[in-house]
Amino acid sequence: MKKFLLPVFFLLTAFYSFGQTDSLLKWQVSIKRIADSVYELKAATTIPADWYLYGVTPAVDGLQETVIVSYDYENARNAQPLSFAGTTQQIADATFENKQVNVYKGSVEIKQHFTISGTIPAELKGKITAFLGKKGEFQNPEQTFSVALEGGIAASSNAQRIRIENLDINNPLNNCGDSGAAANSSLLTVFFLGFIGGLIALLTPCVFPMIPVTVSFFTKRSGGRKQAIRNGILYGFFIFLIYTLASIPFHILGNVQPEIFNNISTNVWLNVIFFIIFIVFAFSFFGFFEITLPSTIAGKADAKGSLGSFGGIFFMALTLAIVSFSCTGPILGSLLVGSLSGGAWELTSGLAGFGLALALPFALFAIFPHWLQSLPKSGGWLDTVKKVLAFLELALALKFLSNADLVMHWGILKREIFIGLWVLISLGLTLYLFGVIRLPHDYKGMQISKGRKIAGVIALIFTLYLIPGVTSSKYANLQLLSGFPPPLSYSVYGKDNVLNKGLEANVVNDYEKALQLAKAQHKPLMIDFTGWACVNCRKMEENVWTQPAVKEFIQNNFILVSLYVDDRSKLPIEQRFTYTTKLGKPKDIETIGDKWATFQTENFEKTSQPWYVLLDNNEKTLNHPVGYTPDAAEYLKWLQCAKETFDKNP
Repeated sequence: MKKFLLPVFFLLTAFYSFGQTDSLLKWQVSIKRIADSVYELKAATTIPADWYLYGVTPAVDGLQETVIVSYDYENARNAQPLSFAGTTQQIADATFENKQVNVYKGSVEIKQHFTISGTIPAELKGKITAFLGKKGEFQNPEQTFSVALEGGIAASSNAQRIRIENLDINNPLNNCGDSGAAANSSLLTVFFLGFIGGLIALLTPCVFPMIPVTVSFFTKRSGGRKQAIRNGILYGFFIFLIYTLASIPFHILGNVQPEIFNNISTNVWLNVIFFIIFIVFAFSFFGFFEITLPSTIAGKADAKGSLGSFGGIFFMALTLAIVSFSCTGPILGSLLVGSLSGGAWELTSGLAGFGLALALPFALFAIFPHWLQSLPKSGGWLDTVKKVLAFLELALALKFLSNADLVMHWGILKREIFIGLWVLISLGLTLYLFGVIRLPHDYKGMQISKGRKIAGVIALIFTLYLIPGVTSSKYANLQLLSGFPPPLSYSVYGKDNVLNKGLEANVVNDYEKALQLAKAQHKPLMIDFTGWACVNCRKMEENVWTQPAVKEFIQNNFILVSLYVDDRSKLPIEQRFTYTTKLGKPKDIETIGDKWATFQTENFEKTSQPWYVLLDNNEKTLNHPVGYTPDAAEYLKWLQCAKETFDKNP
């Protein structure tokens, strides 16, 4: 037990020391080269009075290393054990039940030899963690360091260039393009999708039975028809308000760090967690178990609902939002992650649409209570809807896993594997709707309704539509699903399959290289801010860029550079650096995504993708940048306008 508790104790104290602003130790760190790729780290410090540094011998349970040195470079390897120089003495330490331990007091120096394989960076960053004690107290202060390396290669100025000097995005050389209209269109699209999600949520067993119950409650408890109408409308308004206000924290986060939404939506482990959560939700919808929020939360909100007046009605609306979570949660989760990459306003728009769809029936039936008679009665069809949603949740879960796979380039969920799994899910849905397979709470011999059979036919047609997607034939594009499966180039058949006829072969993925090519060939530069997990980016690449007129015009007249803002691949060590933003905040540029996301934010004040920018050879904007433009003719016109301006301003 003691061997278990001591590491836990040290872990807890690590969290405590992490919050301390003043480190107890001030290490003086130096690194010298002693062979071609062998270096020696030397660090010295003075231990504060009354404190002592634990020695490595004799070993004590739970404390195998008393000083830990870590390097922020994966090619710093073969680190030898630390050597210590200093005066030691033996004491009985209360932390270890008065066991005799060796400790250092006063000054101490550590040394360590290590090797660096491959490129030698200009500087090496790292961290030193030490374990200190004092009369039963324990701390493990940490200190980061950055030391220049002899023989290291410094990053070129171009490799570290983020900001384009004298760039004026508000005054391009022409007025083609209308980013504002595109943004408004995007918000309306997300609002509409949220509204559809709310309508689907209405048909779930958690929400639908509440409509007649709630409206009847208002009708009976109100003093008259006018008051019943007022209360019903107010109830619907509060439902809408609750879901809309749920986006406020994301506006606050966005003001602190503009790129946070893209970082959240493409975060590898968050996508994996959502994959697991959606699998759990799906099995809950299948009927294997039920997910609910703690009853105490719903109970408190329900108790407030009896207060009367505005406050009581508000808490009744809040109670509905809470008790319906087991049905609305998965739909809201899809909306949350799907709209995050577009920023806080897209999330607000989506939640507003969801809340409006959920609120409208309560308000309308309060105004026209006789409509309640036309509502279908609750019954087995609600359970069918819930299980259909379970199949959809399984399909959505794969999308989250695919996002993580694409960003990290794991290669475990290539396009054909993804579509193949969707085929199996869709086939399972088809068999369920026709009654071939039964799920929990289904009974043998239950009658299949006409509506369920129609839904089964639709599911069967969708299954057949998906099947060519696992092949490399010309029918495998699946344009109706563009953006959801992995891109055509992410294929088990390799990049040279017959489908991969886009612009991949002509794309550069580095801005400085593309700029040099543009100058050498005297062509305008087309910047494509994109992402591995970006749905609309794939739609543009597979549906717009593949149009013969668009494809030919880009290939012949532009140098195309695609910059992936969510790529988690590490930059070469010589290209990593700390950048100071326009707001004066330091930011570590460690990955490809860090660099291009910062490049987009700093120069073009945008965090959403896709985002297309056209520049001349002097890095001046030719026209207004645009985002997602599904109309190929409109997109081509925008390109042609920029080319005409470029030719007039050589």
